[in-house]
Amino acid sequence: MVSEKEMNIFIRRAVEGDKDALGTVLESVQDMVFNLSLRMMGMIEDAEDATQEIMIRVMTSLSSFKGESLFSTWVYRIAKNYLVDYRRSCFDRQPLTFDFYARDIEQGMAERCPDPQAGVDAELLAEELKLSCTNVMLQCLDAESRCIYVLGAMFRIDSAMGADIFDTTPENYRQRLSRIRRQVNDFLKKYCGLSGSGMCACSKRLGYAVGQKRLDPARLEYSALEVCKQEMENMDALAGVFESLPEYRVPEKARAFIDSLVASDSMVSIQKAGRI
Repeated sequence: MVSEKEMNIFIRRAVEGDKDALGTVLESVQDMVFNLSLRMMGMIEDAEDATQEIMIRVMTSLSSFKGESLFSTWVYRIAKNYLVDYRRSCFDRQPLTFDFYARDIEQGMAERCPDPQAGVDAELLAEELKLSCTNVMLQCLDAESRCIYVLGAMFRIDSAMGADIFDTTPENYRQRLSRIRRQVNDFLKKYCGLSGSGMCACSKRLGYAVGQKRLDPARLEYSALEVCKQEMENMDALAGVFESLPEYRVPEKARAFIDSLVASDSMVSIQKAGRI
């Protein structure tokens, strides 16, 4: 773990043209950027693309970092600005609401569907569906509310950092997070079996998910991701539905892209205060 003081040194060296230092700086935040992008986008492929774009912005803006906040706060702010304004994901073309998602859950529980396993372990399929469904469920929130919820309820940033990222006061940030949390919890209590009271159960929804082409037994995307941190200790049953999700390493495609950035001649962009 690199300390904040050490990180500031690496940043200064990177701005001066040290590619090894730049690699250290980008590597320190690439996983957190990917995990935020995944929760915000709901789809792994979209999250990979967003991660690449955000990392370009981080790199080309590095000379503007003055150390007035934690480096992670500064990166989260860049990521938030990009992700909240992003308008090219499939969920922007077909927005979700909690009412729509509730009806979909009810329909999936009511329908009789064929055996979905196709030779794949049922527990593995159910875990894949859980990871996919929870990320998609977050898309029922508007983009800024989603970002507040992910950072506050899932990543557990404090209210001071939240206020810095969202350009508000700590009290206002806490109030907004509390309202969003109640909205999510009300839905979970009624519809998500992981909460301990909801009607849905991943194992009972497999056939419906496969039939709707939301789950492909031959292509388990979440199972293919490398986990860098297992689930956290839950604060409570409802929050635990999301807090128990694993933290992933940035996929190889995005990691290779970031490595190519470091190895390229784009270092000059850092030294020109963000101009590519």
